[in-house]
Amino acid sequence: MKVTLLLCLAASPAAADFVEFRSPTGNIQCAIYSDAQGASARCDMGALTPSYTKRPAGCEFDWGSSFAVNDTGKGMLACVTDPAASSAAGILPYGEAVSLGGISCVSAKTGMTCTNAEGHGFQIAKAKQRLY
Repeated sequence: MKVTLLLCLAASPAAADFVEFRSPTGNIQCAIYSDAQGASARCDMGALTPSYTKRPAGCEFDWGSSFAVNDTGKGMLACVTDPAASSAAGILPYGEAVSLGGISCVSAKTGMTCTNAEGHGFQIAKAKQRLY
């Protein structure tokens, strides 16, 4: 199976990298962004049994099905207004990983796991989600 991931590079001195991808089922859509200030990864889920039911403090937008991690610190529930990835996002096959800016995301039949270099991040699947 061929991995097709969309990678966009900005052509400025403060270049930013962006890669978007989705799980083979399409239920999990993700993006990793990296620039001079750091990196972050975010994954959105279409269908899930929520493991987290408390709205993040100060969040006035959508939450509960989006998960994020920065290049430092723990994984978190994301408060979002737009999807993490476009419909053109490539499929990340089970057992494959994508890394950018010190963050790696691994696709598995059991879900998606994104981890920063400190070992923090999130593990998400339809049945259960975990922040660490």
